[in-house]
Amino acid sequence: MIPESFIQELLGRVDVVDVVERCVPLKKRGANYVACCPFHTEKTPSFTVSPSKQFYHCFGCGAHGTAIGFLMAYQSLGFVEAVHELARGAGITVPEEAKDSGAPTQEHRGALSAALQRADHYYRRQLKQSPTAIEYLKRRGVTGEIAARFGIGYAPGQRRNLADVFDDYDASGILPLAGLVVESDGGARYDRFRDRVLFPILNQQGQVVGFGGRVLGAGEPKYLNSPETPLFEKGRELYGLFQGQRAIRHANRVLVVEGYLDVIALAQHGVEYAVATLGTATTPIHVKKLLRLTDTVVFCFDGDAAGRKAAWRALENSLELVADGKHLMFMFLPQGEDPDTYVRTAGKERLEHLIAQAEPLSHFLVRELTHRIDLGSEEGRAHLLQAAKPLLQKITAPALGMLLRKRMGELTGLSPEEVNGLVRDRPRRREKQRPLSKGRRLPPSVARELVRRLLLQPRLADTFDMALLGGHDGDMALLADVVEFTRANPQILTLAQVVQHFSGSPHAVALQAAVKDTVIWEDFDEREIAEEFAALAQQLRKKKVNQERSRLLRGLQGKGLGDLTPEEREMFRRVPGAVVD
Repeated sequence: MIPESFIQELLGRVDVVDVVERCVPLKKRGANYVACCPFHTEKTPSFTVSPSKQFYHCFGCGAHGTAIGFLMAYQSLGFVEAVHELARGAGITVPEEAKDSGAPTQEHRGALSAALQRADHYYRRQLKQSPTAIEYLKRRGVTGEIAARFGIGYAPGQRRNLADVFDDYDASGILPLAGLVVESDGGARYDRFRDRVLFPILNQQGQVVGFGGRVLGAGEPKYLNSPETPLFEKGRELYGLFQGQRAIRHANRVLVVEGYLDVIALAQHGVEYAVATLGTATTPIHVKKLLRLTDTVVFCFDGDAAGRKAAWRALENSLELVADGKHLMFMFLPQGEDPDTYVRTAGKERLEHLIAQAEPLSHFLVRELTHRIDLGSEEGRAHLLQAAKPLLQKITAPALGMLLRKRMGELTGLSPEEVNGLVRDRPRRREKQRPLSKGRRLPPSVARELVRRLLLQPRLADTFDMALLGGHDGDMALLADVVEFTRANPQILTLAQVVQHFSGSPHAVALQAAVKDTVIWEDFDEREIAEEFAALAQQLRKKKVNQERSRLLRGLQGKGLGDLTPEEREMFRRVPGAVVD
């Protein structure tokens, strides 16, 4: 039996957009992706895939589900087969029993997240008490407002600062696993981050998963990141993505830079659509995340040899992901400049002028391939084709691939057909399709509306008063179980994970009905959703009060005020609308 903790972890690591797009070509529409449904015949797209909710839904035939459900339906797989297929694609091993699994449990992940959040609060408080750290940020031009927005903190210079925060500092297995403390060979523990300005690294849902620390003074290394943990992989996360995702969607472009302070300086000067890699080259996972948010990705590098080498790595890691209609661009700053210094001296307008003039991927690729090759000889032209071949084979965008091959033909004197023959396209496989049945729609209720908001923001469960539920049947039972599940599992972040947990349960049909409307809410405002949740909870509170009032009045029917016992008079006095002399 596959542990549910592993299934939840798997759904947290894979992306339903990637899973679906391997089988169905998707087009971006707003915050979601659409296509003609693979489960029934249609001419107008009604099939929607939501990256934020990790869920797909067809408004034509009713097909819906998680990444696991899609593989089951599209490839005619059983549940266990689909989990194994998904895990293979993610590069992780499926445990057959929880006790045999080396992967962290849901409880571990929740404890890791709680420890990082607690440390983050501590570091933020410490910044306010460190004149040296504040002075450093002022010298770098960082305002208090922008420091608060990015949650900048400070780790004092003592070796065991966090011992004041965690009572089990020397015994906890969570603190080393979270990367907060280091254990010496002799078993002594000390803080990883000391005398450093700290930049919390958030995942796309806004949870702290790690830290980056900039040393104050002349220590080494200048920048120190958290180690990789069950919550943090450098190749998956981008600094500033959580804070910048709305601006990225609005501008329909993202600027990829290399440093924390680059992102912060750009945001402070009105360029809020910038993100940074975390001390690693741009990875395919980074590019996938960004292309889901925007049509234009601009990589920004220094103009020296190291910058061009890093740009080439980004190009190589992007070729399989670029699609027709998507734009990957490359810009190089003047010698000796980085985004932080350039935006402060030249200003937003000149920086955005440079961004607008960025070089398209196709131009950069051809220029880098040809600048050291003698195209005046047959050997040189053959060398060009040999160097271009593995790159052209990676490109899956039909129009871009065709145009680049045509360009290679022009440079080498070959026809497009001859270039195609040398490169050879890799065939794409399509699996058998199978339709899904349409789900039954249930009428809405206040409890169901509360569940819908919980699907968008599971952490709202922490604010809900369980005393409002009263009888646990129907939608009330659904609400109670969803609240209890999300409270017990703080690492649950997406609609798909909640739906997967309740699949096959008595709540499955009601939950799918709640999902059907929720999946089309695209660019929702988190504060508005929280306010709506609070207002709906208030409606439930009023309903409960009215029910109590009616029950008491029925029980007291036929009695005069003089006939009431002291206890009954007190109960009656608490009933809204009642008047007791």
